[in-house]
Amino acid sequence: MNRYIIAVTGASGAIYAKKLFDYLKGKAELHVIVSERGAELMRLELSTGSSYFSGENVVLHKNSKINASIASGSFKTGGMVIVPASMGTLGRIVSGVSTSLIERVADVMLKEKRKLIVVPREAPLSSIHLKNLLTLDQAGALILPASPGFYNNPQTIDDLADIVVARILDQLDIEQELIPPYHPKN
Repeated sequence: MNRYIIAVTGASGAIYAKKLFDYLKGKAELHVIVSERGAELMRLELSTGSSYFSGENVVLHKNSKINASIASGSFKTGGMVIVPASMGTLGRIVSGVSTSLIERVADVMLKEKRKLIVVPREAPLSSIHLKNLLTLDQAGALILPASPGFYNNPQTIDDLADIVVARILDQLDIEQELIPPYHPKN
Protein backbone atom coordinates (compact mmCIF):
# COMPACT_ATOMS: atom_id res chain seq x y z
CA MET A 1 0.00 0.00 0.00
CA ASN A 2 1.29 3.44 -0.91
CA ARG A 3 0.31 5.10 2.38
CA TYR A 4 2.69 5.45 5.33
CA ILE A 5 2.77 6.99 8.79
CA ILE A 6 5.88 8.76 10.06
CA ALA A 7 6.02 9.60 13.77
CA VAL A 8 8.73 11.86 15.20
CA THR A 9 9.36 11.68 18.94
CA GLY A 10 11.68 13.41 21.36
CA ALA A 11 14.88 11.47 20.76
CA SER A 12 17.83 13.05 19.02
CA GLY A 13 18.05 12.15 15.34
CA ALA A 14 15.50 14.35 13.58
CA ILE A 15 17.64 14.09 10.44
CA TYR A 16 16.39 10.52 9.96
CA ALA A 17 12.74 11.62 9.96
CA LYS A 18 13.48 14.50 7.61
CA LYS A 19 15.36 12.32 5.14
CA LEU A 20 12.69 9.59 5.22
CA PHE A 21 10.00 12.21 4.61
CA ASP A 22 12.00 13.81 1.79
CA TYR A 23 12.46 10.43 0.10
CA LEU A 24 8.80 9.42 0.34
CA LYS A 25 7.27 12.84 -0.36
CA GLY A 26 5.58 12.77 -3.75
CA LYS A 27 5.87 8.96 -3.93
CA ALA A 28 3.27 8.07 -1.30
CA GLU A 29 0.47 9.41 0.84
CA LEU A 30 2.14 10.43 4.09
CA HIS A 31 0.58 10.91 7.50
CA VAL A 32 2.97 12.61 9.92
CA ILE A 33 2.74 12.98 13.69
CA VAL A 34 5.31 15.04 15.60
CA SER A 35 5.41 15.04 19.38
CA GLU A 36 5.99 18.32 21.19
CA ARG A 37 9.53 17.30 22.11
CA GLY A 38 10.07 15.99 18.56
CA ALA A 39 9.24 19.46 17.21
CA GLU A 40 11.69 21.01 19.70
CA LEU A 41 14.45 18.70 18.50
CA MET A 42 13.67 19.46 14.86
CA ARG A 43 14.15 23.15 15.63
CA LEU A 44 17.33 22.45 17.60
CA GLU A 45 18.93 19.94 15.23
CA LEU A 46 17.63 21.08 11.84
CA SER A 47 16.50 24.69 12.37
CA THR A 48 12.99 23.72 11.28
CA GLY A 49 9.80 22.67 13.05
CA SER A 50 6.93 20.30 12.38
CA SER A 51 5.68 22.69 9.68
CA TYR A 52 8.46 21.21 7.53
CA PHE A 53 6.18 18.23 6.93
CA SER A 54 3.85 19.65 4.32
CA GLY A 55 2.98 19.13 0.70
CA GLU A 56 0.63 17.35 -1.64
CA ASN A 57 -0.56 14.00 -0.23
CA VAL A 58 0.82 14.92 3.21
CA VAL A 59 -1.37 15.13 6.31
CA LEU A 60 0.15 16.50 9.51
CA HIS A 61 -1.74 15.18 12.55
CA LYS A 62 -1.73 16.73 16.02
CA ASN A 63 -0.24 14.32 18.52
CA SER A 64 -2.88 15.37 21.04
CA LYS A 65 -5.76 14.35 18.74
CA ILE A 66 -5.92 10.71 19.77
CA ASN A 67 -9.15 10.06 17.84
CA ALA A 68 -7.69 10.89 14.40
CA SER A 69 -8.62 8.60 11.50
CA ILE A 70 -5.17 6.99 11.51
CA ALA A 71 -5.85 5.69 15.06
CA SER A 72 -8.47 3.26 13.74
CA GLY A 73 -7.89 -0.32 12.72
CA SER A 74 -9.91 0.43 9.59
CA PHE A 75 -7.20 2.86 8.41
CA LYS A 76 -5.13 0.75 6.03
CA THR A 77 -1.46 1.60 5.70
CA GLY A 78 1.75 0.09 4.40
CA GLY A 79 3.44 0.74 7.72
CA MET A 80 4.32 3.12 10.51
CA VAL A 81 7.84 4.29 11.28
CA ILE A 82 8.65 5.93 14.61
CA VAL A 83 11.85 7.80 13.81
CA PRO A 84 13.56 8.75 16.02
CA ALA A 85 11.89 6.70 18.74
CA SER A 86 12.33 7.94 22.30
CA MET A 87 12.57 5.40 25.07
CA GLY A 88 9.67 7.09 26.88
CA THR A 89 7.37 6.63 23.88
CA LEU A 90 8.49 3.03 23.47
CA GLY A 91 7.89 2.33 27.17
CA ARG A 92 4.34 3.65 26.95
CA ILE A 93 3.66 1.59 23.80
CA VAL A 94 4.99 -1.54 25.51
CA SER A 95 2.73 -0.84 28.49
CA GLY A 96 -0.32 -0.39 26.25
CA VAL A 97 -0.68 3.18 27.49
CA SER A 98 -1.93 5.49 24.73
CA THR A 99 -1.68 9.05 25.97
CA SER A 100 -0.92 10.45 22.52
CA LEU A 101 -1.75 9.81 18.89
CA ILE A 102 1.71 8.33 18.25
CA GLU A 103 1.22 5.78 21.01
CA ARG A 104 -2.34 4.95 19.96
CA VAL A 105 -1.42 4.43 16.30
CA ALA A 106 1.51 2.21 17.29
CA ASP A 107 -0.86 0.21 19.51
CA VAL A 108 -3.24 -0.20 16.56
CA MET A 109 -0.41 -1.30 14.27
CA LEU A 110 0.53 -4.02 16.76
CA LYS A 111 -3.01 -5.23 17.38
CA GLU A 112 -3.78 -5.31 13.65
CA LYS A 113 -0.47 -7.12 12.94
CA ARG A 114 0.68 -4.35 10.61
CA LYS A 115 4.21 -3.18 10.00
CA LEU A 116 5.59 -1.05 12.84
CA ILE A 117 9.23 0.00 12.59
CA VAL A 118 10.82 1.70 15.58
CA VAL A 119 14.14 3.48 15.18
CA PRO A 120 15.59 4.00 18.65
CA ARG A 121 18.38 6.54 18.94
CA GLU A 122 19.69 6.09 22.46
CA ALA A 123 23.01 5.05 23.98
CA PRO A 124 23.78 3.37 26.23
CA LEU A 125 20.71 1.20 26.74
CA SER A 126 19.55 0.23 30.22
CA SER A 127 18.09 -3.17 31.02
CA ILE A 128 14.66 -1.48 31.04
CA HIS A 129 15.24 -0.21 27.48
CA LEU A 130 16.41 -3.65 26.35
CA LYS A 131 13.40 -5.38 27.90
CA ASN A 132 11.05 -2.88 26.26
CA LEU A 133 12.71 -3.38 22.87
CA LEU A 134 12.48 -7.15 23.26
CA THR A 135 8.81 -6.89 24.21
CA LEU A 136 8.11 -4.74 21.15
CA ASP A 137 9.91 -7.24 18.95
CA GLN A 138 7.90 -10.09 20.43
CA ALA A 139 4.70 -8.11 19.83
CA GLY A 140 5.54 -7.82 16.12
CA ALA A 141 7.43 -4.53 15.80
CA LEU A 142 10.68 -4.34 13.88
CA ILE A 143 13.51 -2.74 15.85
CA LEU A 144 15.88 -0.85 13.56
CA PRO A 145 18.48 1.03 15.63
CA ALA A 146 19.86 4.22 14.16
CA SER A 147 23.27 2.58 13.71
CA PRO A 148 24.72 3.39 10.30
CA GLY A 149 27.24 1.07 8.71
CA PHE A 150 30.51 2.21 7.21
CA TYR A 151 31.06 -0.33 4.41
CA ASN A 152 30.12 2.18 1.72
CA ASN A 153 32.65 4.74 3.01
CA PRO A 154 30.28 7.56 4.02
CA GLN A 155 31.78 11.03 3.72
CA THR A 156 29.13 13.26 5.33
CA ILE A 157 26.48 13.25 8.04
CA ASP A 158 23.91 13.05 5.25
CA ASP A 159 25.62 9.89 3.96
CA LEU A 160 25.38 8.34 7.44
CA ALA A 161 21.69 9.26 7.72
CA ASP A 162 21.03 7.85 4.25
CA ILE A 163 22.30 4.45 5.38
CA VAL A 164 19.68 4.25 8.15
CA VAL A 165 16.90 5.63 5.95
CA ALA A 166 17.78 3.12 3.22
CA ARG A 167 17.37 0.30 5.76
CA ILE A 168 13.96 1.71 6.77
CA LEU A 169 12.87 1.84 3.13
CA ASP A 170 14.11 -1.72 2.58
CA GLN A 171 11.98 -2.89 5.52
CA LEU A 172 8.94 -1.10 4.06
CA ASP A 173 9.60 -2.95 0.77
CA ILE A 174 10.20 0.36 -1.01
CA GLU A 175 12.81 0.47 -3.75
CA GLN A 176 15.52 2.95 -2.85
CA GLU A 177 18.54 4.48 -4.54
CA LEU A 178 20.12 6.03 -1.46
CA ILE A 179 22.79 3.39 -1.03
CA PRO A 180 23.74 0.45 -3.24
CA PRO A 181 23.47 -3.09 -1.91
CA TYR A 182 26.57 -4.32 -0.15
CA HIS A 183 29.12 -5.99 -2.42
CA PRO A 184 32.42 -6.98 -0.82
CA LYS A 185 35.56 -5.79 -2.56
CA ASN A 186 37.83 -8.65 -3.49
